[in-house]
Amino acid sequence: MVTDSIDAYLDYRRTLRGSSPHTLAAYSGDLVQLAEYLESQQVRDLAAVTVAHLRGYLAELAGHDYARSTIARKLSAVRSLFRWARQHGWVTEDPSRSLRAPRKGTRLPKWLRDSELNVLLALPDRSPAGLRDWAILEMLYASGLRAGEAVHLDVGDLDLQTHEVRVREGKGGKDRIALIGRPAVEALERYLTEGRPELAAAGRRPCPALFLNRWGGRLSDRGIRRVFDRYASRACDRLKITPHVLRHTFATHLLNHGADLRSVQELLGHASIATTQVYTHVTSERMKAVHRKAHPRAEEKSSAPPKQGGDTDR
Repeated sequence: MVTDSIDAYLDYRRTLRGSSPHTLAAYSGDLVQLAEYLESQQVRDLAAVTVAHLRGYLAELAGHDYARSTIARKLSAVRSLFRWARQHGWVTEDPSRSLRAPRKGTRLPKWLRDSELNVLLALPDRSPAGLRDWAILEMLYASGLRAGEAVHLDVGDLDLQTHEVRVREGKGGKDRIALIGRPAVEALERYLTEGRPELAAAGRRPCPALFLNRWGGRLSDRGIRRVFDRYASRACDRLKITPHVLRHTFATHLLNHGADLRSVQELLGHASIATTQVYTHVTSERMKAVHRKAHPRAEEKSSAPPKQGGDTDR
């Protein structure tokens, strides 16, 4: 069965590759979607999959208006599955080898202006859930954490004295230290003393998670996204605010205020500085806009030469 081989592959990534829960969830979602397509084509064994089946799968994704970057990610998961399957004897040939990912378009990150960010951070009320939401928003903006990383934080991962957050098993399975500022520390202190105890009281047993749901258990990745949905439309109608938009805002604001690219790379937890360099396009566009707005001759195509004669040195 196709699903049996997918389960074995995910178990391999979990036990031998040490993939993070976030990575495993992403691979699982993409490969289950592949299995569902193959089932619709009456293909129930991985060894029976042909390149024509995989091309049909990619065509179906394109027909459902998936972004090219999303299709490329799903194809990467398929390639990884078949590479593993060939190495471990599930298939004799790899039908994914001849496939080419769609060329990704250059898409700049979306980020919030200062005024929009201030509105967003001021929206949560001071109920237990509101204090939690306020702490989440302040911390994600202050640290640049991904939503999946915030979900896995425990109370013990915070050091509010040193303004540090220990991120366990971030992307790529790597731990790192994230930094937060005074506003985030204040929001977290208020949540830990006034909000979290009331949320924890609803649980049947103690939960170490930093962010709790209304039943006293660990807030899920979907739960954090619901937090954003609750406030997004009231803070900004220019774009949809997601946890990743707040991460983009963190990086863009750092660069706009003079941070060097290597430091931003470390704070974001990027393995390669090439990933971080996308933010330089954002800041260069901002500089061009400032120049066009502020320089008196920035919009002129050409300028006439100065008139000859007379005193020009004034």
